[in-house]
Amino acid sequence: MDSATQSLHNLLRERVDQLVADHNYDEAIHAASAAVEKAQHSLTSDPDSIDAFVGALELRAELFRSLQRMDEARDDYKQAIDQLDNRDDRSLQMARLHATYGALQDEMGHPERAAELWKKALELFEAAEPPAPLDVILMANNIAYVTKADGNFDDAETYFLKALELSHQTLGSDHEETATVSNNLGALYLSSGYFEQAREMHMMALEARRKSLGDAHPDTAQSHNNLALALLETGDRSWARRHFEKAMAIYEDLGRAYLPDLEAVSSNYCAFLREEGEESSAERVESLVRDIATR
Repeated sequence: MDSATQSLHNLLRERVDQLVADHNYDEAIHAASAAVEKAQHSLTSDPDSIDAFVGALELRAELFRSLQRMDEARDDYKQAIDQLDNRDDRSLQMARLHATYGALQDEMGHPERAAELWKKALELFEAAEPPAPLDVILMANNIAYVTKADGNFDDAETYFLKALELSHQTLGSDHEETATVSNNLGALYLSSGYFEQAREMHMMALEARRKSLGDAHPDTAQSHNNLALALLETGDRSWARRHFEKAMAIYEDLGRAYLPDLEAVSSNYCAFLREEGEESSAERVESLVRDIATR
């Protein structure tokens, strides 16, 4: 690709970014399409011209996706991937394209297709030089979610464990991402009846979130609630009560912005209180939540 074409392509990309920043989406689409048409007009078998065309397609696909024009975004992602087929020198770009195309398919309600694309992205990210461990963690976590929703416990566990191991190695046990994966694996174990494992995963997630996010963070509150649910299943009811109370206190302090989370925790806590024969306590909790909702 000659320097004049490269310069024009860069200018068009900058213009699209500025138009989006200004919320001028119609003009942004015109500019992105101009970039695609210019790059396509200059397209040859030369790798640089192919790269320019792929870059323009990816730019427009991202714009279409942000505007919920899913079919158009899908077509651009697919064409970009086809253009880079068998290009070993663009494996990271191919991995990124498969990852974003997979996210698009998931948003369009095609989780099985999304999982196929994410598996390819994971394979490419794992083979990358230098390695891309954070992307591998994200892809493994995404695939696990899809397979969990499909009822495939074994595969979901395998991918969550892969993400968790790599997160521990790369980011450390107290990192926010490690806590997220631990929480996700704990949810899988809890829903599948592996309560001791769920308890350990949620305990790890809580410890990591307290260290990385602090005691007043909404994710920390979520972990208190999730651990409480696991503790109920392992018979530690008094300990579960304390964690329900801590989750409630955090969400109360956060106020109406986290009302849905407060309502979810209060529902769990009130069910526990009623099982303990504490109807009046459950009613007080429900009254508190109603008061926050009307503030």
